[in-house]
Amino acid sequence: MGEEIAISLKNVSKSYKRYARPVDRLKEILLPGKSQAQEFWALRDINLEVYKGETLGIIGQNGSGKSTLLQIIVGTLTPTSGEVSINGRVSALLELGSGFNPEFTGRQNVFFNGQILGLSKQEIQAKYDEIASFADIGDFIDQPVKTYSSGMFVRLAFAIAVSVNPDILIIDEALAVGDIYFQQKCFDRIRSLKQWGTTLLFVSHDSAAVHKLCDRALLMETGALILDAKPRQVIDFYEAKLLQKKDVQPDTVKIQIVSSSHNSRSQEKKDSLGVNLKTKEVLINNPEVVIKFIKFLDEADQEIEVVISEQYLQISIGVLFLQSFDDPHIGFKIRERTGEVIFETNTYCMGQQLGRVEIDTLLEIRFKFKVLLFEGEYTITLGIADGVMGESSFKRTLLYAHDVAVLKVLRNKDSILWSGIVNLCPTISINKYNYV
Repeated sequence: MGEEIAISLKNVSKSYKRYARPVDRLKEILLPGKSQAQEFWALRDINLEVYKGETLGIIGQNGSGKSTLLQIIVGTLTPTSGEVSINGRVSALLELGSGFNPEFTGRQNVFFNGQILGLSKQEIQAKYDEIASFADIGDFIDQPVKTYSSGMFVRLAFAIAVSVNPDILIIDEALAVGDIYFQQKCFDRIRSLKQWGTTLLFVSHDSAAVHKLCDRALLMETGALILDAKPRQVIDFYEAKLLQKKDVQPDTVKIQIVSSSHNSRSQEKKDSLGVNLKTKEVLINNPEVVIKFIKFLDEADQEIEVVISEQYLQISIGVLFLQSFDDPHIGFKIRERTGEVIFETNTYCMGQQLGRVEIDTLLEIRFKFKVLLFEGEYTITLGIADGVMGESSFKRTLLYAHDVAVLKVLRNKDSILWSGIVNLCPTISINKYNYV
């Protein structure tokens, strides 16, 4: 393994034995040589290299093998086959409360965990005040951790994990438990660790966090690595597969992938579909519907190429239906440059029913809104579905396409100075009183 590689996995697999009945385990002990178990592979032939200083996001549905992969990297699980090489000190935040002795106080667990992570008692003592301050659990630091809430658990666990100045930090969904103030503090510390060159592995269902923090992402499914690419591309593919799974006719939903020549430090590989993992676009495109046009219009219905912030905009979408549908709906997303969603809605969420659409009907939908966005370029994602099942759930996905248009927003020179994502257009009032 080269010095620039922090983590290397070669053909790593992990299997477990499953017994249909408890007595089958006893039979296997009493009758050696005859297996009573069914083999279950949690991981299959995982090949992965993570570079020093890289932040890697790992996403996938429950049961996809994410946590098993992290536990093998940390060393709490041994692979059934394959090689694992780690270059540097690893600190991990896995299952809630893992590594804590529930009978020990928080203070005792700080010293206990610190020594497990390779610190001397003197080093832990020197860092103790910093850890206690970051955890911010008050007098509970001297109470047994079995009395802690889930939020207290994660506060203390994260404070310990980041205090040892790890070369590699691994986080598995734990931050979802903390309150908003603690999450903000954690993400600030994670950004600082990134600047210091720490290698980060981050498992989360929060796509916005993966977009913001990660340089690269992996998608796992049934124990296999099926996509290794930029976060936006991996999340797009993941969302498309979720739509496919929820569809009443999943076999008819075909996910298309457009390859890109984008250079990446990850090696050229093929996923389980046989496509290049350096993807550019992911889409679902049913031939029964066709996007004929998408236009940006001003309030006077004139087509425009750019819009001034705080002005009104109409997105005009023309859809040709080559088949009749009973309950079609159309929606859109606006995404910033990394792929994070700024806004999304659809006709159903806006309380609009299109009614039955007959074959060979060209339908124009116009969404009108005030553009309160910061100056820059944003992309438009379109979705078309049929048959409502819930607020964001439909029976059939007919089209799901990213980057169908680019929205260019210019700064409004007459506006206040502001920064962020959305302009809240505040007003201000100032009152002075004599205070007695």
